[in-house]
Amino acid sequence: MEFVCSQDQLNSNLSLVNRAVPSRPTHPVLGNVLVVADANKGRVSLTAFDLSLGIETSFSADVSQGGKITLPAKILNDLVSRLPEGEITLIANEDNLENDTQLILLKSASGQFQIQAMNAEEFPELPTVKEGETLKLPIALLTEGLKGSLFAASSDETKQILTGVHVVGNSNGLEFAATDGHRLAVVKTSLQVKTDGEEKIQEMSEGNFTGFSATIPARALRELERIFANRQVTDLIILCVDDTQMVFELGEQRLTSRRLDGTYPLYNKLIPLQFKRTVSLDRKQFISSLERVAVLADQRNNLVKCTLDEEKGQISLSVEAQGLGRAKESIPAQITGESGDIAFNVKYLMDGLKALPTKEFQMQLNADNQPAILTPLGGIKMIYLVMPVQIVR
Repeated sequence: MEFVCSQDQLNSNLSLVNRAVPSRPTHPVLGNVLVVADANKGRVSLTAFDLSLGIETSFSADVSQGGKITLPAKILNDLVSRLPEGEITLIANEDNLENDTQLILLKSASGQFQIQAMNAEEFPELPTVKEGETLKLPIALLTEGLKGSLFAASSDETKQILTGVHVVGNSNGLEFAATDGHRLAVVKTSLQVKTDGEEKIQEMSEGNFTGFSATIPARALRELERIFANRQVTDLIILCVDDTQMVFELGEQRLTSRRLDGTYPLYNKLIPLQFKRTVSLDRKQFISSLERVAVLADQRNNLVKCTLDEEKGQISLSVEAQGLGRAKESIPAQITGESGDIAFNVKYLMDGLKALPTKEFQMQLNADNQPAILTPLGGIKMIYLVMPVQIVR
């Protein structure tokens, strides 16, 4: 195998696939990146796989001899990222394999390096979906749903089903939901867009959205977001799903992931239908006040108390931490209903506020021990439910 490519292309593509390399591989070859050079197509593909998450990408190169080999991911990534801009040549003589290992030659303007490689035959193939559901949709649809939900997924591996985002389809679009047991984020995206004042179904979207349902690991979705970063929102992504696997295809890039087993909680039953109090606020102003008072929040419970004053038309944020001090700020608000106090974990409240996409938002409340609902005023259809913290009187 022999090919010449640019340092920039090799570096950016290595950085992408490197995120699917396990930190503690169960087999030595899984700590490697699979490099495949195709002389007919003039392309080089890179693949990493930890047996759960797989990422494959390809780029154009001057391939004089095709072939495949696996190279240690960390060493290769660290080396290529430090090489100067310009051409890189990689040469591997597969006839010289000894005990399934060999030294490959990597040459750049700064010098040449020899890296020990492993036989590509040991590298496992990425899963495929031959029979299952297939959807084609614009990136914008997924991006909108993930921005408003992904942050709320659990990081507790003992609750596997909650470490993902539950995606449900209907005739109008996709609904995204994520919860960690303390908060819940739900976003409804639409297949309809307004064009010249009329609502039209996006012709680019394909597949049977009605009845679609899958819980996708948050880790895979975060990597998908990184892939989206260099794409146009109108670019199309193909999603293929069967009983155990999911495959996302976006041009020359492919991401595979196992789907999470189990029944996702009936989250819609957690959302109250009626409220006794409603508060409308400027989102950025509320975030700024919250960030300032949070400096003095008790690090053990990270609690902020919100005092609603219907008569004065304001909400006060206050924190107190023994040995640190206390803080209080008041900001104007439109309040309907009774005055009173309610407390929240600062992080949970802040995460939801930052995910809301509009200038103003609405907070809907009942008793101080019942869930509060945050929704944007205008914009996307999003609900953020956060459980309050009991105030010790």
